[in-house]
Order: sequence, then C-alpha cells, then structure tokens
Amino acid sequence: MMRGTMTTTTPSVSSSLASRSSFVRGAHAKQLRDGGVVGRNVMAKNRSKSRVGRRLVVRSEVESHETMKRENSDALGEILRKSSTLKKVMAANRGEIAVRVFRAGTELGMRTTAIFSEADRLAAHRYKADESYLVGEGKEPVAAYLDYESIIDVAKENGVDAIHPGYGLLSENENFARRCEEEGIAFVGPRAETLGQMGDKVVVKAQAKACGLPLVPGTEYATDDVKTAVEFAKEFGMPLMLKAAMGGGGRGMRVVKQQSEVAQAFARASSEAKTAFGDGRMFIERYVEAPRHIEVQIMADGVGNVIHLGERDCSVQRRHQKVVEMAPAPCLDEELRKRLHDDAVKLAKHVNYRNAGTVEFMVDNQNRHYFLEVNPRVQVEHTVTEEVTGVDIVQT
Repeated sequence: MMRGTMTTTTPSVSSSLASRSSFVRGAHAKQLRDGGVVGRNVMAKNRSKSRVGRRLVVRSEVESHETMKRENSDALGEILRKSSTLKKVMAANRGEIAVRVFRAGTELGMRTTAIFSEADRLAAHRYKADESYLVGEGKEPVAAYLDYESIIDVAKENGVDAIHPGYGLLSENENFARRCEEEGIAFVGPRAETLGQMGDKVVVKAQAKACGLPLVPGTEYATDDVKTAVEFAKEFGMPLMLKAAMGGGGRGMRVVKQQSEVAQAFARASSEAKTAFGDGRMFIERYVEAPRHIEVQIMADGVGNVIHLGERDCSVQRRHQKVVEMAPAPCLDEELRKRLHDDAVKLAKHVNYRNAGTVEFMVDNQNRHYFLEVNPRVQVEHTVTEEVTGVDIVQT
C-alpha cells in the first residue's frame, strides 16, 4: 500500500511541482511580455511626443514666415496706396497671372478690368475682376489676346489707367508698350525702348559689354550668312551654340559639336527662327559644357533705383526649357553670388530699367560667370522668389 501510495503520490507531487514550475515560467514570461509592452508603450509615447514637438517647431517656423510675408506685403501695400495715382488696372492676359494682377489691384484700392476671348467667356479670370470685356471678336483665342489695338480701345472706352501685360502674349511686345504710352495709358512693365533693346539678344549683349559684364566669346552682330558661322567655328573651335537673334524659349537654338555639321545646323536653326519670330538672323558663340543656369530677380523704378531679390537656380532643363527652380541657388560660392547680384543691378542701371525683370547668367565649372540675356517681364517662376523673400512682385 505504501508503495502504492508512493506510486500514486509521486506523480501527484511531480505534477504539482511541474505545474508550479510551469506557472512560474508562465508568470515570468507574462511579466516579461507585460514589461515589454509597457516598455514599447513608453518608447512609442516618447516618439510621439518627439514628433509632436518637431511638428510644433516646424508649424511655429512656418507661421512666423507667413506672418513676416503678410507684414511685408501689408506695409508695401500701404505705401503704394498712398503714392499711386492709378485708379483702374487691366490685365491684358488670362489665367493665373491675370488673377494675380486683380488681387494686387484690389489690395491697392484699384478697380480691376479683365479681357477675354470668345473661347474664354466662362474662364475663371473673367469673374475675378470688377469688370470684364470681350476682345478680338471672331478671332482664334491666342490671336484675340494679341490684338492690342482692340485691347487699347477697350481700355480707353472704360477709363483704364494702367495695363499689366502679365507674362507671355504681349508682355515683351515693343509696339504694344509704345501704343499704351501714346494713348496715355501706363504700361506696367519696361519702356518700349527697353523692350526693343532687351528683345534683341545681340543688342543686349552689346549693352552688357558696355557696362563690363563678362560674355561668352561670340559674334557681335547677328547674321543670316552661313559662311560667318563656318569661319567662326574655324577661328574659335568647337563646340558652338547657335542662337536666334530674336525670341527665346529654346526655339532657333542648336548645339554643334562637329565642324562638318555647322552649315546644316545653321540652316535649320535659322529656318526655325524665321518661322517662329519672323527673323532668321543668328548669332554664334562658344558652347559652355554642363553650365549652371542662374538668374537674378531685379526690381527697378525707372529713375535709377534698382534692387535685387536674390537669385534662382534653373539649371535643370529639358530642351532649353526650365523644369525646376530653386531659390536661393544651392552650393553657390558666396563671392560668386555677390558678383551675380552686382552685375544684374549694374546692367539694369545702365539701361535705365523699369519694373520687374530677370538677368540670366551661365556659370561654368570653374565658377566663372557669363551674361546670357534679360527677360524684361514678370516670369512664371517669380513665385519661387516671392516664397523666399515675402515680397509680392506683381503688386510691387
């Protein structure tokens, strides 16, 4: 019986011990699990607090930046409201830039006037202005916005004091600016004479050379003679850049890397320029390999006072069209940055520039900069500079 009892109790004791051991291990494991959960929860809470803290800091910085922009804009608007004699402004354009002009005019206490083609009779910009009028009746949409005589007639009939051309369309049209001046309407842009100078790349290069800006070696005068291009290639070597004397946007431009290709490339580029701009003249210059493209935003009052609003890096391009703009330009030597700013202001003063504009430069891999051209108007990418500086360029 004792053996039997022992036999019956041993498994029981053993089972009890095993059960207790299992319980202890289970409790310990649970404690570890619970501790791990608690630990993970604490770490998660700490990370959450850290993220919230970072968000608060970023939000604070953004709010501070936005406040600064509003204060700058409000202060500038108050100054302009007190000094301006203009009461009604027209945007000779459509879309986003027209809306920006209307907003600026409203903030300055002016009435605003829109124009629209028949195709744009339901466009948003028409309804953002105080008044809107049809122009170029019966014409294609683009042709309607280029009909500056019709636009000027509408302006005169409705008491418009000033016309802002926006960008594109008539913004660089010398004849439109001159007609506005003749009719006593303020053209919100450079003078007609300046548009004529800046629109011809050969003339503007001569102006840049006269005030000491560095230039890429090239012809001083435009030509439609292919022999001139061939002779230049023999004298200065390859590669070459062929550029249309008039116009822009990458049309009429060719990079030529082989002497045997010069004549054919010149003929094609000249033909393209003739079709696009009505002028097949070209000028020829040495091609700078893999340059950076830096443009400086300027503002001028037309009486000798010129400032810059920093630069934009527009080196990322496709087919000579800018794809990405960055401000300020990253990884740019500070001495070079100052030279770019100073040269842009120097040229603007030399030509007695008025209004907003952009002076463009190339920078080679040895930090040497070369003048390219002037865009005598507000550009699509002006908003990049506005974000950085807090200055409303359209309103200014």
